[in-house]
Amino acid sequence: MSLKEQLQQDLKEALRAGDKTRKRVIRLALAEITNAEIKQGMESGETQLNDNDILAVLQKQAKQREEAIEELERVDRPDLLAGEREELALLEEYLPEQLSRDEIVEEARQVIEEVNAAGMKDMGPVMGRLMSELRGRADGHVVNEVVRELLTSR
Repeated sequence: MSLKEQLQQDLKEALRAGDKTRKRVIRLALAEITNAEIKQGMESGETQLNDNDILAVLQKQAKQREEAIEELERVDRPDLLAGEREELALLEEYLPEQLSRDEIVEEARQVIEEVNAAGMKDMGPVMGRLMSELRGRADGHVVNEVVRELLTSR
């Protein structure tokens, strides 16, 4: 079952169960997926997103929730904070487990060795290869930090 089909099935279950929060989050996610499909269809003629593209949409949604949580914590709005955290938790159910920083370091070291990177000038090839391997499983900012640290120490 594709990720989109899973979301549609879960939406039906949320409707039957009367789970308003789950229903709202999944509907928003499906709307964003539809928008991405329309945009892709206009650009390439293909109207269906694959699971990796759908994951990217869901990660964007999760990132928006994370940013909202940070902002709500900063302005001290506990009344809205619980709702955003619940929505983030629901989205994370569909995302692959994120790698720890240590796991990212290990993966980065392996790619640096395979590419024979000698310093910062090799950042592009290392990041390109690493992000294609870690897509969906690691935050790009953390990967960038790790690669910079490892390449500057060479």
